[in-house]
Amino acid sequence: MSMDMSEFLEVFFEECSEGLDVMETGLLNLGNGEVDVEEINTIFRAAHSIKGGSATFDMHEIAGFTHVMETLLDQMRSREREVTTAAVDLLLESVDCLREMIDAARDEEPIDEKRVDDLKKRLEVMLENKEEGGGADAASEPEAEAPATESAEGAKKGWVIDFYPQPDILKTGNEPYRLFDELRQLGELNVVCNLNKVPNFKDFDPEQNYLGWRLQLITTVNEQRVRDVFSWIEGDCDISITPLTDEAAASESKASAPAEAEAAPTAQAEAKAETPAPQAAAAEKPAPAAPTAEAEKPAAKKPAKAKKKPSGESGSIRVSIEKIDSLINLVGELIITQSMLSQFTDEFDMSQIESLRDGLSQLTRNSRELQETAMQIRMLPISSSFNRFPRLVRDMSSKLGKKVELVISGESTELDKTVLEKIADPLVHLVRNSLDHGLEMPEKRRELGKPETGTIELKAYHEGGNIVIEVVDDGAGINKERVFQKAVENGIIAPDEKLTDEEINNLIFEPGFSTAEVVSDISGRGVGMDVVRRNINELGGQIYIISEEGKGSTISIRLPLTLAIIDGQLVKVGTETYVIPMLSIDESLQINPKLIKKYKGKIDLYKLRDEYIPVLRLHKIFGLQTDVTNFEDGLLVVVEAERKRVGLFVDELQGQQQVVIKSLEKNFRKVDALSGATILGDGTVALIMDVASLIRQHLLSQGKITNTSLEAA
Repeated sequence: MSMDMSEFLEVFFEECSEGLDVMETGLLNLGNGEVDVEEINTIFRAAHSIKGGSATFDMHEIAGFTHVMETLLDQMRSREREVTTAAVDLLLESVDCLREMIDAARDEEPIDEKRVDDLKKRLEVMLENKEEGGGADAASEPEAEAPATESAEGAKKGWVIDFYPQPDILKTGNEPYRLFDELRQLGELNVVCNLNKVPNFKDFDPEQNYLGWRLQLITTVNEQRVRDVFSWIEGDCDISITPLTDEAAASESKASAPAEAEAAPTAQAEAKAETPAPQAAAAEKPAPAAPTAEAEKPAAKKPAKAKKKPSGESGSIRVSIEKIDSLINLVGELIITQSMLSQFTDEFDMSQIESLRDGLSQLTRNSRELQETAMQIRMLPISSSFNRFPRLVRDMSSKLGKKVELVISGESTELDKTVLEKIADPLVHLVRNSLDHGLEMPEKRRELGKPETGTIELKAYHEGGNIVIEVVDDGAGINKERVFQKAVENGIIAPDEKLTDEEINNLIFEPGFSTAEVVSDISGRGVGMDVVRRNINELGGQIYIISEEGKGSTISIRLPLTLAIIDGQLVKVGTETYVIPMLSIDESLQINPKLIKKYKGKIDLYKLRDEYIPVLRLHKIFGLQTDVTNFEDGLLVVVEAERKRVGLFVDELQGQQQVVIKSLEKNFRKVDALSGATILGDGTVALIMDVASLIRQHLLSQGKITNTSLEAA
C-alpha cells in the first residue's frame, strides 16, 4: 500500500520556514565577540531539525549543506571559536541559500548548485581556520591537556552509546540507520546490533522495532554534540552515552566479537528464516551508509510533492487551543438555542411571544459571538511581518554605510491573515525609503548635532476598531522645496501651482516621482511609493505622511482588521441600498443650500466650515431614478480617501451594521467605484462602495479640485 506523502511534505516545508526564521532572528541577536550559548543552541536546534527532516525525505543536498552550518554553530557554542561579524554574515548568507534550496525542493525546481557549492566551501574554509575562535591558544598549551580527567580523556577518544529505541519508533517515521549516518559524519563508527528481543515468526510484527544497538564512536566532539543527533527522537528511546577511554576502547574491541556472536545464535535458533537478517547485517557493518540509502531510495525516492502555492499564500494557520475551545463552546451554545427555538414550531400561541423574543435575542447574541470568534481564528500577530526587518535594516545599512537602530513595538498586535500578507511588501518599501532617503550619513548627522546612529521605529497598535502601523525615522525629513521642484521637472504639477505642505508631502506617492540623484539597486527609478499607496487603498486603508524638515518623518497606515467583514453605513439612493465603509466616513449632515456653489458651472461645492468639498450626486453616478434631487431633501455623507474629501449626496441613512463582503469581480465582473456586495437580513443585495475609486473616477476625471483652485476661480 503506497502512502501519500504530500501532506507530510507540506508540514515539513512549513516547519522549515519557521526554523529558518528562528535561525535568522537568532543570528541577528548574536553580539560580536559574545557567545550566547542559549541563543546558539536555539539556532542549532532549528538547523538540526531541518537537516533531520530533509534527510528523511531524501533531500541529501539540503541535509549536507545544513550539516556544515551545524558544525560551525557547534564550534561557537563549545567556545572553540568566538562569534564574529564575519561568521554571522556567512551564516546569514547560508540561511538565505538554505531557504532558496528548500523553496526549489518545494516547487520541484533545480537547486543552484554553483551557489550552494561556493557557500559550502566558504563554510569549510572558516571551519578549518580556528584563529578567530581561540583554537591557537588551546594549541599553544598542550601541557594543560596532559593531566586530563576521565571525562576529558573520554571526549578526546570518543563515546560508547547504548541505543534502544521504543517498539513504536518505526511508526513515527524514524529510522535508526539515518541516525547512524549522522554519527558517521562525526567520526569513526562501529555498530553492534542486539537481537535478543527478536520474537518467533508467529509473534513478529513488521511495524514494531525489536532491535537495540551498542555504538562505538571514535571522535573529538563533545557529549552534547553526540546527544544532539538523538534529540529529535528524545522520549522515543532509551539511550546512555559514556566516555570511551583507552582501556574501554581495548575492552570494547575484545568484547565486540563475542557479544555479536552471542546474540547471533539466539536469533538463529529462534527465527532462522524469518528474522529480518539483512537489516541486522547492514547495521552491524561499519561500512558507509551510501549503499543502504541507495537501496532505500527506489521506495521513497520521490514521494508525492507538495503542491506549489501562489507566492505569499500560506497553506495553513496555527491557531491557539484557547480559540478552538471558545469556538466549540459557542457552537454548543448555538445548538442549545436552536433546540429551544425548535419547540415553537409545533404549537405556538401568543402567550409564548416573550419566550420567542428571548430565544431570538439569544440566537442573535450567539451568532455575533460565533462570528467574532471565527474571525479571531484568521487573526495573526503582525510580528510575522515585522520579523523580516532586522535583517533588512542590517543588510541595507551596511550597504549604504549608515548606522541604524531598528526599534519594533506592538508586534503582538493581531490582524487578518489576508491583510497581513498584503501589507508586507508596502512595509518593505517604506522602511527602505526611510533608510535610503530619510536617514543621513553618520558624518552628516554629527555635523547636525545628531547621534551617529539613526533610529527607525516600526510600531503597530489598535485604534477605533482599526490597526495603525507607523514607520518613524529621525532623519532629514522631507525637503518640500526640492520635492516641489522635482514634481515640476517631472511634469506632475505646474510651476505656478500653490500647494499646502500636506499636498507637497503626498507628491512622493505620484507614479514616477523620485528625488534620488543616482539610480541604484535600492532606489531612484520612481517606483515603490505609488505602489504602496495603491496597495493600501486596495486593502480599504489610508496612508498619511507627517514630516518636519531636519527632524524626521512619520508615515502612518490605517487599515481595517479584516477584509471579510466591515462596519458599514447603509444609505438609500432611489430604490437601491448601498453600503459605505465606516472607515471612510468623516461625518453625515443636513445640507444648507446657501452653502452650495458651482465651480465652472458643472461641479457642486459645499462649504464645510473652512473648506469647500466637491459634492457627488450618487443617483447620477449610478444612473438611478429618484424623487430626491434637491439638496434640502437629502443628506450629505462626507467621506475621505487618499487625503481628499468629498460629499456623497444620498436620499437617506438606513443604519449601521457589520456586513460580509462578497467579491463582485469573482462572481460577476469588476465594477468601478464598487468594491463588492453583501446580502442584507431581508435577503436583498446591497452594493459596497469603493470610496477611493469613486473619488478617482468621478472627481479627478472632471479636473483636480483643491481649495486653492476655488480661490483662483
